[in-house]
Amino acid sequence: MAQTLLSTSINRRSFLKTSSLAGGGLLLSFSWLAGCESNPKDAMAMPEDWFELNGYLKVGENGVVTIVSPNPEGGQNVKTSMPMIIAEELDVDWKNVVVEQAPLNTELFKRQFIGGSQAIHLGWKSLRMAGATARQMLKQAAAQSWKVSVDEITTESGTLVHKKSGKSAGYGEMASAAAKSEMPKEVKLKVGKDFKLIGTSRKNVDGKKIVTGKPLFGIDTKRDGMLIAMIVHPPAFGMTLKSIDDSSAKSMPGIKDVFAVKSMNDDYERQYFDTCTFPEVVAVVGNSTWEVLNAKKALKIEWMPFSNHTIQRNAFGSKQTVEIPSGLENTTDHDTAMTQMMARPAKVARRDGNPEAAFKKAAKIIERTYTAPFLAHNCMEPMNFFAHVTADKAELAGPLQKPEFTEKALSARLGMPLEKIDIKMTRLGGGFGRRSYAHWLLEAALISQKVNAPVKLIYTREDDMTSGVYRPTYSAIYRAALDANNNLIAFYVKAGGIPESPLHANRFPAGAVDNYLAEDWSINSNITVGSFRAPRSNFIAGAEQSFLDEVAEAAGKDPITFRLELLDRALKNPVGKDNDYEAKRYAGVLELVREKSDWANAKPNVHRGVAAYFCHDTYVAQVLELTLEKGKAVVPRVCCAIDCGIVVNPDAATNLAEGAIVDGIGNALFGAMTFKDGVPEKNNFDTYRMIRHREAPKSIDVHFVQNDIDPTGMGEPAFPPVFGALANAMYKATNKRLYAQPFQQAMAPTASRM
Repeated sequence: MAQTLLSTSINRRSFLKTSSLAGGGLLLSFSWLAGCESNPKDAMAMPEDWFELNGYLKVGENGVVTIVSPNPEGGQNVKTSMPMIIAEELDVDWKNVVVEQAPLNTELFKRQFIGGSQAIHLGWKSLRMAGATARQMLKQAAAQSWKVSVDEITTESGTLVHKKSGKSAGYGEMASAAAKSEMPKEVKLKVGKDFKLIGTSRKNVDGKKIVTGKPLFGIDTKRDGMLIAMIVHPPAFGMTLKSIDDSSAKSMPGIKDVFAVKSMNDDYERQYFDTCTFPEVVAVVGNSTWEVLNAKKALKIEWMPFSNHTIQRNAFGSKQTVEIPSGLENTTDHDTAMTQMMARPAKVARRDGNPEAAFKKAAKIIERTYTAPFLAHNCMEPMNFFAHVTADKAELAGPLQKPEFTEKALSARLGMPLEKIDIKMTRLGGGFGRRSYAHWLLEAALISQKVNAPVKLIYTREDDMTSGVYRPTYSAIYRAALDANNNLIAFYVKAGGIPESPLHANRFPAGAVDNYLAEDWSINSNITVGSFRAPRSNFIAGAEQSFLDEVAEAAGKDPITFRLELLDRALKNPVGKDNDYEAKRYAGVLELVREKSDWANAKPNVHRGVAAYFCHDTYVAQVLELTLEKGKAVVPRVCCAIDCGIVVNPDAATNLAEGAIVDGIGNALFGAMTFKDGVPEKNNFDTYRMIRHREAPKSIDVHFVQNDIDPTGMGEPAFPPVFGALANAMYKATNKRLYAQPFQQAMAPTASRM
């Protein structure tokens, strides 16, 4: 059950402060807050004396509530969903809530970034406490004014009511007095049955602005006197700058300067998100985008191979020395190296029972190997950032996911204290992990500092697609042992990649098999990688779920029934320790998707694949329907079941699931980045294939498990399982198992890479 009584004394100072507003009203400060911008026609007029501070909830004298959002908005719709949580507990009418985007301010906010599908999950209790505490203080003010017991005061959509006396007052009338009342030691939260706003669908409050082209994104930033900057980076991983001949470029119309920029010094200890492929690039600065683009082509730059070296890294307190190998890498060499690693001993991550003995006595053994290539993020909005750096301060604006970490890197590079740096967060035109590594912000600041002018740095599509940061390339081998009765008696997985492993050793089917062994390995590389929607899970889920289907077939069992039997074992008599999933909830989404997809009733010429996965604290099961039309795969429907606890905004949650499914199908079918002598072989959408509108599922229906468990993540969990569901459906359609992504080659009857 969700907690309904919270003590305000826990972390109270960092969470909430009160003071009187100059124009009257209640001012609340939160350490973890986000919201939306909304001003419907039927909302109240704004207060005449509006008092604004970053990171604060304000109740105006007329009852209007403003929430300032510290979290970046990357399309996950936190600017709508998170204020709904506060408004629910505050018991205010949604039409009277206005929310503004805050600049970066680590003194006021905690975890002022997006990633890991954790915004709602980690903000749930603190946001509810914020609304409930404000409501209780308003009730206390009314009780004191009316000389009645606070327990006799009720609230209704921004109004305080004392039923016995018939008195009532709007929040605005009591806001100033509430600011002077004592903070309650504890507050009572609503129970789920009393929710009026949470669980109802509210449209994206920025939706109209987006479709009408309002300037919400970093690429929209404009300032008086602003110059345009672009960069040229080494053409290959493993190379660095040697010399620049800029004589022709500098003489071209509109060009202000050309120079080398070093975003990170050699002795800098990088923080966790300070990933940067090419710390030294060439900057071109001019009056317009067209002039700068032409000047880039006129540059004559020499590049040279770099030597083996190390960088120092601080991974949230863990000091690391990272080896960066020299050399110009090739995809063919990567494939060979990963195959060789599969044949060598690897690091044991988990062992249950005696898997070696179980495999020796098995009646049947199934073994398969799965691979996936590097992937580029390809955000719709190119990487960009605005910067205006002077001797006294640095003003920046643009799209990034981890501003509080990037701010520290910028402070170190400029030698400027944090209090002199102002980063304004714009809406992200796509993130998916790519904008966690905002070295282009450092480049923009250094370019502005050098030319002593405001600058907007823009990466071309080619700049972005060829400069990292990529999803790693992965490989995994699975082995299963069945006894004479087709019972699964042993399970083995060895997974690795360049330069990291995708293994999650304690996830299903760990805990469901007596004899279980998980091993991992990795190969170092100078090709930089980083977070990519549902990191690691986006590969391992597809491989695991494809393999489980094949094992179910070998055992002569229905694939959903097979999984449910394993989960029943994990529920009633789990094996080992540290299983990081709840078997009952896992089984719940499989049962729901079986029902909603009408799994028991096959359709003529419709081939179905199922997959289920747990990540980011959320359980997802999917059934994908596939037909073949003139040899091409068509997806008429995907049925998706999700257990993410309480669904704050069903409309937003459904949108996230739909987007993840389309994104997953596209990456599974087409996504791949390859390298030759360190050079990325694809640099734009003419060669890097993305899913098209006509290839998206014709229908996606999303169903949520109804419970009162605190909400968990939604931005990523629906992405990983669709890889497996697609592969399993394609097997049913073609009678060919898929082991290597992308799956595009399998569409043709003569497909050779399987």
